[in-house]
Amino acid sequence: MATRYRFGVEEFERLFQGVKHLELLRGEIYEMSPIGPRHVFTVARLDKNLQALLGEKAIITVQSPLRIPPHSEPEPDLLVLKPPLEAYAERLPEPQDVLLLIEVADTSLEHDRAKLALYAEAGVPEVWIVNLQEGLLEVYREPQGSRYRLRELVPPGEAKAPLAFPDRPIPWS
Repeated sequence: MATRYRFGVEEFERLFQGVKHLELLRGEIYEMSPIGPRHVFTVARLDKNLQALLGEKAIITVQSPLRIPPHSEPEPDLLVLKPPLEAYAERLPEPQDVLLLIEVADTSLEHDRAKLALYAEAGVPEVWIVNLQEGLLEVYREPQGSRYRLRELVPPGEAKAPLAFPDRPIPWS
């Protein structure tokens, strides 16, 4: 019989530091899907929009790890974090630092939706999934247990304001 081994975040960071395209989810290591041109473009456009609209009010990171002890370290496409930047000089961001988490999903749609339970359990207040397959923005709010109580679908061309910045609608499409 094969033995299954669960990794903790410390061990994952020690063994796989610098290895790209890996996520630790509930102790299991996943190789992330290759990123295509639409995905790259959407992430870059969102980053540009977030930087322009939020300025010094938030820290924006692109495809960086989010540490969720004891057994998870996903790499969302974008994180909108509480400032200051110096807070992350010696540590990775954790759920309490997150104002908004964004996943851009094309071929990874089901995998990104499966991570919603992890994000909800960790208390991430708001998650957006830019669903490139259907051309919609899926907005998830109010984490409760392993799910989000509120889900909203936003059509293309309609900007959405994050909970943390209700006066700053972000163009996403």
